[in-house]
Amino acid sequence: MKIGEVAKITGLSVKSIRYYHDIGLVVGQRNDNGYREYNQQAIESLEFIQHCRALGFTLDDSKALLELQNNTSRNAADVKALAEHHLQDIDTRIQQMMALKAQLAELINECQGGNQPNCAILSGLSKHTCKKC
Repeated sequence: MKIGEVAKITGLSVKSIRYYHDIGLVVGQRNDNGYREYNQQAIESLEFIQHCRALGFTLDDSKALLELQNNTSRNAADVKALAEHHLQDIDTRIQQMMALKAQLAELINECQGGNQPNCAILSGLSKHTCKKC
């Protein structure tokens, strides 16, 4: 199947599929006219990677998960450990975002608004008080 057809089936862009091909996540066979042809296994791999990416896994983690998916003698503990590490990263990012939300809410609350030139938000942004910076 040609790359354009694969893009329609998977919902990925042709550019993404080419990139995944170039970094070795999927392999399309070049035929005589130079076009890449992808088989059903490649399509399934692309869909798998797409789902991993939708869950926020990095490309490296997606590649590791795909390798584990394709390894029939895999150890489920390895898969679980990778997923647990990713979940910890998500929890950390959530905590960071909550702290940023609180800081921004505080700046917004301190701002009087209106037609005056003084703005607590701009004053707050001018100070280096970011706890995560």
